[in-house]
Amino acid sequence: MTQPAIVAEDLTYHYGDNIAVDHISFEVAAGEVLGFLGPNGAGKSTTVKMLTGQLRPKSGRALLLGSDVSRQTGQVQAHIGVCFERNNLYERMSGIENLRLFANLFGISGFDPMPLLEKVGLSERGKDRVEGYSKGMKQRLMIARALVNDPQILFLDEPTDGLDPVSAEAIRRLVLEQREQGKTIFLTTHDMMEADKLSDRVGFITDGKIVALDTPRALKQQYGKRALKVEVSDGNGGVNAREIDLDQRDTSSVLQTLFEQEQVVTVHSEEATLEDIFIRITGQELVI
Repeated sequence: MTQPAIVAEDLTYHYGDNIAVDHISFEVAAGEVLGFLGPNGAGKSTTVKMLTGQLRPKSGRALLLGSDVSRQTGQVQAHIGVCFERNNLYERMSGIENLRLFANLFGISGFDPMPLLEKVGLSERGKDRVEGYSKGMKQRLMIARALVNDPQILFLDEPTDGLDPVSAEAIRRLVLEQREQGKTIFLTTHDMMEADKLSDRVGFITDGKIVALDTPRALKQQYGKRALKVEVSDGNGGVNAREIDLDQRDTSSVLQTLFEQEQVVTVHSEEATLEDIFIRITGQELVI
């Protein structure tokens, strides 16, 4: 059986009396994208800091690629890439210089930054100072920097937050490309639509506890409402909306009667969103 890329066992962390992460356990398979979802202050960032060796758990442990992060921090960090939401690039240096500096920190000799710049669509701007980059370009450069050491596990924190649609889509393609190459991706976000597009599984965290962990499809089937949205002509050029619950015993007869007696204009299925399900499970709005 393939060893999980990430194992969290009873991870706990608190700041004084404030419990930020409360005895959470989960695994992430090699080559899987796990969306770790929750509002700001839910415990996402603290969890990532424990998984990447920036914080030592108060109790429990984190294993990455079979190694204990707290005891073998350097060994683990050599095989991971991290891209945080906050821009921490060297703005007065060029894109090429930023990547070469990071490669030097990893002790990578003969590093060529151009393949990574091409991968993120920045090859023509590689010699330009980063201070002249747009927000989307900076975000793509940070992802390129996180890939300098060809990591087996990639941690991404809100990778498309605040970006224009074109830049956001470019980053989504990069994430999916890394998954196709067998990389494991731990994606922290409060954007449920983003997680739905990219994740193999999602975990909901609130108040430091994981309250659900499964595939988006399974969560929608378990907690969502299956329905059809139907628009029928009102006979005066307008339409009336109808909702038909697909889980009732008489659904088929209701549909048959509708098509026989009404002029149906449109029919489409309605599926619960991950945000709908988060609210149903936690009783909380996803306030960011």
